[in-house]
Amino acid sequence: MARGKVQMKRIENPVHRQVTFCKRRAGLLKKAKELSVLCDAEIGLVIFSAHGKLFELTTKGTMQELIERYLKSTGGAQPDQDTEQPLAPEEEINMLKQEIEMLRRGLSYMFGGGSTATMTLDDLLVLEKHLEIGIYNVRSAKMEFLFQEIQLLKNKEGILKTANKNLQDQIEENVGFANSASMITNIPYPLTIQSEIFQF
Repeated sequence: MARGKVQMKRIENPVHRQVTFCKRRAGLLKKAKELSVLCDAEIGLVIFSAHGKLFELTTKGTMQELIERYLKSTGGAQPDQDTEQPLAPEEEINMLKQEIEMLRRGLSYMFGGGSTATMTLDDLLVLEKHLEIGIYNVRSAKMEFLFQEIQLLKNKEGILKTANKNLQDQIEENVGFANSASMITNIPYPLTIQSEIFQF
């Protein structure tokens, strides 16, 4: 029976999402290795999970060597970091003060101590972005915790299954021993011949 087409959208169930990530990541790494072996290609693959965990694969050499080769082949096109002029200390202080004030008002609003009337649309958008990042971090930590709990439960299940099998084996041995012992006790004692004294 053919599988249905998988709909390409975010998997809402976190456990299913983690399982799918692990399976597809393994498949992607396997395909990259096969392509490297079959076609003698140099492949570098970098994957960051939703929890920020890094997975990487280089088929020849190190990732650093592969990145340097990539930069040479693309003409060393890197984002020019020197184009941005550093802010003057006073401007940076003012910017940080404004951000602190906005975050303070946002916290006050979140905990019911203020209203959004004092916040501008830009402030609300920034607050929304911070909240989304916070929710993402909380969900990531929660999923990591749940994944660890699932692994612990699976380990406990394996231990309990092994212990259960050992107990069943012991019970079977004891039952077999008891059956053989009962067979021995059911054997009648050898007949004893009593000598009768006949009186004439």
